[in-house]
Amino acid sequence: MAETRGKFDFAIDRGGTFTDVFARLPDGRERVLKLLSHDPQNYRDAPTEGIRRILEQETGLSFPRDQPLDSSLIGWIRMGTTVATNALLERQGERTALLVTRGFKDLLHIGTQARPNLFDLEVRMPEVLYEEVVEVDERVVLRQDGCQLPRKEPKRIVTGSTGDSLEVWQELDLQRVERDLKAVLSRGITSLAVLLLHSYIWPAHEKAVGSLARKLGFTQVSLSSEVMPMIRAVPRGYTVCADAYLTPKIHQYLNGFTRGFKGALKDVDVLFMQSDGGLTPMEQFSGSRAILSGPAGGVVGYAVTSYNSSENKPVIGFDMGGTSTDVSRYAGQYEHVFEATTAGVTLQAPQLDINTVAAGGGSRLFFRSGMFVVGPESAGAHPGPACYRKGGPLTVTDANLALGRLLPDFFPHIFGPGENEPLSTEETMRQFQQLTHHINHFLSTNQSQHNANGAGQSNSDGPKGCESEMSVEEVAMGFIKVANETMCRPIRALTQAKGHDTSQHVLACFGGAGGQHACAIARALGMKTVFTHKYSGVLSAYGLALADVVEEVQEPCSLQYNEDSYSELDHRIQELTQRCHGTLHQRGFSSSQISTAVFLHMRYEGTDCALMVNTSDYPAHAQSCQSGDFRTAFTKRYMKEFGFTIADRPIMVDDIRVRGSGRSGIKSVTMAMEGHRSPAPTKITKCYFEEGYLDTSVYMWEDLSCGYSIEGPAIIIDKNSTILVEPGCSAQLTSSGDVCIAVGTDSQCVLGTELNTVQLSIFSHRFMSIAEQMGRVLQRTSISTNIKERLDFSCAVFGPDGGLVSNAPHIPVHLGAMQETVQYQVFWHGVNGPVFFVASRGHHADIGGITPGSMPPHSTSLQQEGAVFTSFKLVTEGVFQEKAVTEALLDPAQYPGCSGTRNLHDNLSDLRAQVAANQRGSQLVGELIDCYGLAVVQAYMGYIQSNAELAVRDMLKEFARRQQQQTGSLEVEAEDQMDDGTPIRLKVQINEEEGSAVFDFSGSGTEVWGNCNAPRAITLSALIYCLRCMVGQDIPLNQGCLTPIKVIIPPGSILQPSQNAAVVGGNVLTSQRVVDVIFRAFEVCAASQGCMNNVSFGSDKSGYYETVAGGAGAGPGWSGRSGVHSHMTNTRITDPEILEKRYPVILQQFSLRPGSGGRGRYHGGDGVIRKLLFRSKVVLSVLTERRSTRPYGLHGGQSGSAGLNLLHRADGKVLNLGAKTTVGLEPGVCACACECLGVGGTQLNTGSEKMCSCQEAIAEEQEQTQKNICTEQRSCWY
Repeated sequence: MAETRGKFDFAIDRGGTFTDVFARLPDGRERVLKLLSHDPQNYRDAPTEGIRRILEQETGLSFPRDQPLDSSLIGWIRMGTTVATNALLERQGERTALLVTRGFKDLLHIGTQARPNLFDLEVRMPEVLYEEVVEVDERVVLRQDGCQLPRKEPKRIVTGSTGDSLEVWQELDLQRVERDLKAVLSRGITSLAVLLLHSYIWPAHEKAVGSLARKLGFTQVSLSSEVMPMIRAVPRGYTVCADAYLTPKIHQYLNGFTRGFKGALKDVDVLFMQSDGGLTPMEQFSGSRAILSGPAGGVVGYAVTSYNSSENKPVIGFDMGGTSTDVSRYAGQYEHVFEATTAGVTLQAPQLDINTVAAGGGSRLFFRSGMFVVGPESAGAHPGPACYRKGGPLTVTDANLALGRLLPDFFPHIFGPGENEPLSTEETMRQFQQLTHHINHFLSTNQSQHNANGAGQSNSDGPKGCESEMSVEEVAMGFIKVANETMCRPIRALTQAKGHDTSQHVLACFGGAGGQHACAIARALGMKTVFTHKYSGVLSAYGLALADVVEEVQEPCSLQYNEDSYSELDHRIQELTQRCHGTLHQRGFSSSQISTAVFLHMRYEGTDCALMVNTSDYPAHAQSCQSGDFRTAFTKRYMKEFGFTIADRPIMVDDIRVRGSGRSGIKSVTMAMEGHRSPAPTKITKCYFEEGYLDTSVYMWEDLSCGYSIEGPAIIIDKNSTILVEPGCSAQLTSSGDVCIAVGTDSQCVLGTELNTVQLSIFSHRFMSIAEQMGRVLQRTSISTNIKERLDFSCAVFGPDGGLVSNAPHIPVHLGAMQETVQYQVFWHGVNGPVFFVASRGHHADIGGITPGSMPPHSTSLQQEGAVFTSFKLVTEGVFQEKAVTEALLDPAQYPGCSGTRNLHDNLSDLRAQVAANQRGSQLVGELIDCYGLAVVQAYMGYIQSNAELAVRDMLKEFARRQQQQTGSLEVEAEDQMDDGTPIRLKVQINEEEGSAVFDFSGSGTEVWGNCNAPRAITLSALIYCLRCMVGQDIPLNQGCLTPIKVIIPPGSILQPSQNAAVVGGNVLTSQRVVDVIFRAFEVCAASQGCMNNVSFGSDKSGYYETVAGGAGAGPGWSGRSGVHSHMTNTRITDPEILEKRYPVILQQFSLRPGSGGRGRYHGGDGVIRKLLFRSKVVLSVLTERRSTRPYGLHGGQSGSAGLNLLHRADGKVLNLGAKTTVGLEPGVCACACECLGVGGTQLNTGSEKMCSCQEAIAEEQEQTQKNICTEQRSCWY
């Protein structure tokens, strides 16, 4: 690319609120400018206005706003923009239609079937981006050598881009497609997304549809095979829809932008930043690659300016904005992900790995049930924080202002209704005084209970007395601490969770608000250095100027990585590399400016966890590809991320990717002044810190010179940012004019066992973070599909008595049961003096029993369901007891008709992963103890439980008050029946004064001759889940939720069976019914699908298990979500293309079951239909409920439809399989379809208004059996 000396070069980041401009002038000087992105009274387009102002000011010429700008003065323009992101967030994209393979019209609505928020009964998920769906009569399937499915009609055999053979079972009906597309066009829809199954390797049908659509007049046609040719239909479908939905909006913006210049910028090199951190020509900028266009510039900016290749010290990017904070990592290479979710849409495209947390300067501050809470709600730009003088709420910005860390004298007067006033310290302090009064009132009336319940668990002498009244400054500081801890969590996830030492990183701070928090966050994470670039306030724009032009090409692959495939891999890599070079040459780059990097998307055979591997540190040798030693690169990275390798497992290559870069970034030449004396502060102010108010020197950044240190406390201000140098830290200006802060070590934590409400919130975050990190370790180090891909596991921290303290948001049915399991170990062994427990629970694929998968539909004893562990010490003196646990897992073979585990290798690997997760949790809790002391940590374990108790008591008091007013009674009751008629009865007696309740399940049916018996722990799991949902705010789910509750369960009943009763159905079926009964008693929402729709199929060669979603129940004010997991489970479902590639099955249909949800003013969610055609001999098992009893409606709302499990034989005969069965299926003889029930409706009466809330629809099950269905591994502990 040619140099543009003598002209103006512009790099512009168009954000949602501000547009930042970096300009390199003809004489080499640099300028920055910040202006509002929307100011229609003064200009039409902010980037154009920014260019106009700089041209006018620097040339002295007049450039009227109403005339196109002279582009002859401009060398290049580089832009990052949030146009696509905003259109996605606001759902303001182009009207779009989706064309998809018949049978899958609802595939993208169902998605992975997991709900985003476990405890939100109103399942809120962003709606799909398309307006209409056109189903296409076409079908292509992968050819399987072992397929035994006879078909009379001839098949066309085609070869995919991977070399795999495919069978065209149904040719594309273009005539019908044409009729359907004309009808879509007639309704004014001109943007089309096309998703056909397996098009990622054979795109012929998609290309034919695309060609027809363009000929018919569609202005935007996006093909999934072109947008991102990677396996997995669901994320590829989301991506192609986003491309069709957003690209027209981008083109509209680009057309408007270019019209602001003479010649429409024809002779100017205009480049746009993509989500992967590379620039692309304006005409190739598309919606699916534009989502992170703005943030990507900031990542490039700090990566180029902060990373020192000679020191090789990795950098954490910390970009704190108004509503959220973005964190990312750079260690010499950009870290990419290939699936990420933005605004509820999962995109399958190269994107920089940026983690976002909802904590920014505008995050709102709350005090809820004794907890300091920051966000996720934001004050937004309007009304903004309280200090903006527009009636806004208290925010993090206000807390900084209250502490003296923001100085109104140095802010422009742009606030208030007339946008001509300064920041209002008075309004901020007024609101903080009100909040402080509320907090102190709460402390005076509630803290004695906290101390009694909390400290009583520790090894201390008991309560230490009540916390004294808090001052306004202490309250504001408390919120700052909680905000800092909130922002530390994603940084730990980006480092510790991936095997990196957080303390060995540099914290690169940018964005408008980050400088006020950087020192505290670095100190909390053990980092020693904070780096703030001179353009930190506009670093995203500056990063655009430093970025390279990137061309990426990628194609799918299906090769095993071994010597036999090296030559083909080398040939395909060379072809892709030549394509990259050719494209970059056409864009004006010489060969010396072009570099390429080769990546292989690799995984172990039989697993779904693929890594995108580069060989920059692993050169080629005689036993590798010419592009490098990918085997070593893969195994080294796998070991680092997951903690193990699988030595005897072949390595597969799923994709080949080549990234070509044309070096075009500028180098900044501006240097800082060298000083001859210490800088003098502009003023001295008072700032509040832990020590109280301290004299704090204020410096203007532009007045500083390099070579001298500024000791904290100090504030450094420029026109775009404020940096707080905390006590114990020192700042120095580098020769390039940047600020480098040496972070001093934190003083020893001094905290007593008495309750401190701020520390309560911080400990809540820390305990939650520990459970989350345990979960990440377990997911990383496990090997089975159930744990690694379906995420069927849970991790938690427990107090010294085994009571649950904090858990990660994993699987609800696990959590309450884990507490019972841990406490049983304590009482079983009579353990004395444990200081805490950590536990992990994983759904193992098979632990023996009478059927593959260990979830037999007709088991009548516990032994038939596989290995039983009453108490087993898995690790003794640091040694994993492999021999003993192997014997235990094989032990079920001694029982008639039973087998030992059928997958011992995965059992042992997953158990080791659970041990690793527990070890990580133990280490992290130990670090807390090292910092605060054992007594303090145990005390706060108790306080957190007391906080949950308080929230439940408040909820029960409020419910009792309403119930007393409406009915005059404090007693509620409900009943439901299992499909076999067994009743589940509940009577609840509430004490309004205490906020307590008795939950009495007396009258529930006796233990059953089957497996729907639910141990007491399962009933408690359901109860604790319901209480947490009804609280309605974000509190830790722990033992404290049950403290105000007395539970009566009759021994020998279905809810407390005998020791050897079969229970596998109780875990996955009865637990859901217990939830329905509790919610029915409290009239919270209509019934759910009432089961988890367990389906498995298997043979001696393969096995598979899944749970199928249904609908979510409606409630007062909302309709139920269709096609989603509800209540006690939240596992993911296998993508159709993965399912058909790995198992002998064809997925014929996966869609919603229309009308199966109960009707009412608010409808219940619909269930799903899932049909499978088996290609070889299998054993199919279904374990389901609500096939005869329908999910109830509430207050007059209709009930949902019952579910149905059907078997379609090849001779046309249809059989009803019933709710629970195991059946052997001959190859090519039958196809099986399962139709899941719909949930019931509810009609709620409030006053004269009649409202209906309807139930969830139950999902239909599939025709599958497996040898790898799982039973829960009893909590691993030691």
